[in-house]
Amino acid sequence: MSGTIVNNVARASGTIAATPGGLDWSAAVVTASTVTVEAGRGYFINTTSNACTITLPASAEIGDQIVIADYARTWATNAVTLDSNGLNFQGNDDTYTVNYETVGQSLNIVFSDSTQGWLPVSDDAVGFDHRDPPTQRAIFGFGNTGSATGVTNLVNSSGVIAADVSAVGTARIDIAAVGYGGDKAVFAYGTASDHVNTRNLVNNSGVVASDASGAGTARRDLAASSYGSGLAIFAYGRTGGGNELSMSNLVNSSGVIGSDVTGVGTARTNMGAAGYGGDKGIFAYGQDGGDPYVQSMSNLVSNVGVIGSDVTGVGTARFNISAASYGGDKVVFAFGLTASAGVNVKNLCSNIGVIGSDVSGVGTARYSLAAASYGGDKAVFAYGQADNKSSLKNLVSNTGVVAADVSGVGTARSRLAAAGFSQSA
Repeated sequence: MSGTIVNNVARASGTIAATPGGLDWSAAVVTASTVTVEAGRGYFINTTSNACTITLPASAEIGDQIVIADYARTWATNAVTLDSNGLNFQGNDDTYTVNYETVGQSLNIVFSDSTQGWLPVSDDAVGFDHRDPPTQRAIFGFGNTGSATGVTNLVNSSGVIAADVSAVGTARIDIAAVGYGGDKAVFAYGTASDHVNTRNLVNNSGVVASDASGAGTARRDLAASSYGSGLAIFAYGRTGGGNELSMSNLVNSSGVIGSDVTGVGTARTNMGAAGYGGDKGIFAYGQDGGDPYVQSMSNLVSNVGVIGSDVTGVGTARFNISAASYGGDKVVFAFGLTASAGVNVKNLCSNIGVIGSDVSGVGTARYSLAAASYGGDKAVFAYGQADNKSSLKNLVSNTGVVAADVSGVGTARSRLAAAGFSQSA
């Protein structure tokens, strides 16, 4: 081969050009590694399992047309190669290899003449504006009642918290939780008799699985957020030696927690985190070993799970705060502990990751509570520490308004975690 033509378009949207007189589309999706195509036809090429080499006709007439399309949006993983079979392609002879390797690409080629040969009249990548359906229900679990517990409480799609469900797995405190896979959740890390990296998966019916070995450094006082599509990230926290961390662990769509990744930004503990913008995440507030030790900084998480550097926060610096997504693409941070007292302040975060200034909260000022999304576009804060451990809850509307206290159900506790799960009410 004397060269390669890589047609790796970056356009986010486009369509197959009009097909005068219509095309005869192949009835079978092509999954083979090689296929010979005919003029006047369209083909769906599925490269999920392998790359595909497409051999064009050995002879062609002016106006002959062929359309091929990325059936499973996998051309970026397994590319399509065109063999022009003795004819020119875009003025280049058959010694060149022509590759198409863009997700969602569709190629419409027409034969011009012997000089230019086959010419693409469109080779656009069709955008895939897709988000997981929002979670409808939630689960609160684990925490401190005076001693560690493993009980859980389900939240229905109307925000009603149910009675205690008997513990499964090791009772522990200072744990984190997050949704994954679009409709499931995972509790992980925390402190039992010692710091652990244990995880407990929650299925889409809210059933908590028994302990499974985690991944990475055992720690507590961390937080977790969703990102991407069905993915999640645990980050920050502290080890048994009291050392604050900036490491993270990614969670895949099957609930498998990956190994440690060195984080970015100030190592700290007891912050809040949640997903925003449909496919990104944010960690904010917390405490570290510096002076002042209470923080209002934030760190954004990209849609591929990369944590950004520190951004100076807005509003009251605090820790033992909680956060949840609301409105489909925004976040509410609320409650928490300043250097001297619990507060009921809230800060709304926009769908581009900008945290707003303080808004006076409603309900009992407290800290070490948990929060989760429910009902598709709302959120709930519950439990926590005020003068005593509480079972209070505060619902959050789809416009970020925090409601007054409602008596909770189940064991009053603090230092627990919560996450959304289930795409059905």
